[in-house]
Amino acid sequence: MSASYQVTDGVAVISLANPPVNGLGQSTRAGIVDGLAQANADAAVKAVVIVGSGKVFCGGADIREFGSPKAFAAPDLHVTIAAVEQSAKPVVAAIHGVAMGGGLELALGCHYRVVAKGAQIALPEVNIGIVPGAGGTQRLPRVLGVETALQMITTGASVPSEKLAAAPGQKLFNQLVDGDLLPAAIAFAQSVADARPLPSVRDLKVAPPADADAFAKARAELAKTRKHLEAPQRCVDCVEAATKLDLDAGIAFEREVFGKLVTSDQARALRHAFFGERAASKIPDVPDTTPLRDVKNVAVIGAGTMGGGITMCFLNAGIPVKLLEMKQEAIDRGVGVIRKNYEAQVAKGKLAQDKYEQRMALLTTTLSYDDIAQADMVIEAVFEDMGVKAQVFTKLDSIMKPGAILASNTSTLDVDKIAEVTKRPADVVGLHFFSPANVMRLLEVVRSRHTAKDVMATVMAVAKKIKKVAVVSGVCDGFIGNRMFEQYTRQAFFLVEEGATVQQVDKAAEAFGFAMGPFRVGDLAGNDIGFAIRKRRRVEKPDVVYSPIGDAVCELGRFGQKVGKGWYDYEIGKREPVPSAEVQACIDKVRADKGVTPRAISDEEIVQRLVLAMVNEGAAILAEGIASKASDIDMVYLTGYGFPVYRGGPMLYADVLGLPKVVELMKGFAATSDNDKAFWTPAPLLAQLASEGKGFTG
Repeated sequence: MSASYQVTDGVAVISLANPPVNGLGQSTRAGIVDGLAQANADAAVKAVVIVGSGKVFCGGADIREFGSPKAFAAPDLHVTIAAVEQSAKPVVAAIHGVAMGGGLELALGCHYRVVAKGAQIALPEVNIGIVPGAGGTQRLPRVLGVETALQMITTGASVPSEKLAAAPGQKLFNQLVDGDLLPAAIAFAQSVADARPLPSVRDLKVAPPADADAFAKARAELAKTRKHLEAPQRCVDCVEAATKLDLDAGIAFEREVFGKLVTSDQARALRHAFFGERAASKIPDVPDTTPLRDVKNVAVIGAGTMGGGITMCFLNAGIPVKLLEMKQEAIDRGVGVIRKNYEAQVAKGKLAQDKYEQRMALLTTTLSYDDIAQADMVIEAVFEDMGVKAQVFTKLDSIMKPGAILASNTSTLDVDKIAEVTKRPADVVGLHFFSPANVMRLLEVVRSRHTAKDVMATVMAVAKKIKKVAVVSGVCDGFIGNRMFEQYTRQAFFLVEEGATVQQVDKAAEAFGFAMGPFRVGDLAGNDIGFAIRKRRRVEKPDVVYSPIGDAVCELGRFGQKVGKGWYDYEIGKREPVPSAEVQACIDKVRADKGVTPRAISDEEIVQRLVLAMVNEGAAILAEGIASKASDIDMVYLTGYGFPVYRGGPMLYADVLGLPKVVELMKGFAATSDNDKAFWTPAPLLAQLASEGKGFTG
């Protein structure tokens, strides 16, 4: 069993032993129930302490059992908590590290709770699309009050134990321990061993919120801050039920809500994202035991928007950075932007002044390549041109110390070719940060055919230090994200050419859940970027078909927000898009020149063509081995491209829709669209999986 039992000075100690977070798997639950039975049958035992072995009390459910019969096998968590609550001898939860989800619910079933300083307390189930399922929504309001419990349950945020212990009127913790927890817990258990009746959270009353409209206001706020998500709203329902029902009726209500949510598409999508983020760090042929190279300091080449953002990522993690530019004014401008970003955080109270100063103290600048020669890793963020990149890497090859990792921030270029300009191609890797680099979570790690396994293991570990979600991509034009995004934007242009408006396409995408539609994204990023890529592609891949509309708009100098006009017009100093008569006239001319009669296009067709274009390209990416698994593609889109998290990413969305349905829709698009009919031929992997009744994600 994943729990041990021993008696110390008349106190039975049940130690949860299911690393890494003492998850409440079936064996752990059985160990708790059996330990309680043994303690209650032993006359020499006066009290019980439940403690977690290692660094934590309990992180909740055992995620390795998700989706398996073991997750609900006897004794389930409700039965386990009931055994704790009904113990004839006092049960003390000794909490350290974390008490989250089912771990906190277990502790709430105990008669007493002692907690170490620094422990993190949370009910995070809402973040995987469900409500707490073992009484958390009913017991937490009884010990912390409705307002605090509602905030914790609807956000899933963790709160330090000392903050909760200091809250007026709290009944969550009986003692806050600053020191060795277990001896203190045993001593506390001995002190209450003879106290009767045993206290129980179930006997506490829930006071209604001071504000009679608290629940209505919470629902309205969540509708704005957690738009489209069902679980936060259902959490409010459950907490409100705690104010109206006795504990058993409230738990029955909670279980009913849990049962409906756990099988929903949203919960499936959010679980997929949860597991996908963890799976992304695993590279099939790079063992966890692969030795890592030391990365104690970093050099960044280029102090522009991207270079400055990358620099901040490392400064935030406490890693010294040497920033290289060719001209002092470029350095001054880049460092000024970094300072401005940090000062804005300080002004908003998001960063302490001393932390800001500590981070800036880690930054040094130089105009000489010789000054970065001893860096453990160097990342270039220069102009996206193969000739420029080749010059930089030739120079790095000549001056960097042996064993240094040479990384390119290229977003589309061939990392194999970049590596081959050096005499150490095994040390070269692509690290594609997304702008703004200090904000965006995604990092595409581009593995060339030369990149050494220890380089891959090292950069994945570094990514974790700088709090990035690292996804490995093979080498191809655009890697995973931009290669698929090109198909998304191609369809957006075709849809407008065929009859949709720019505003309709954007609004349909945003109603689906994208943070911004494709045309607003283009205006924000700069339409000249896509313009340049299309020019290059016409030379390299002349068979790829594009609508003339994109180029026609760029030829009018409408490059986006930075020039005050793109697909939309922008008033000076404002970012609010205004429909453009000039763009509409441009679209009308392209249609007339091509003899296109505009047709009515539904929002449903817009969304399906935008998303399924990415799915079809994603299927090709999987078949080519550019991505090792479908969840990696989804993580790219969830963390880097604003794909709605509650839909799980494009590949899971296709699975939820059903791949036979996807194939049927694509055949329909080939019949109704006059643009690039060949593209809508299902990729071989998509066609195969659809015919076999399978999905991309299992």
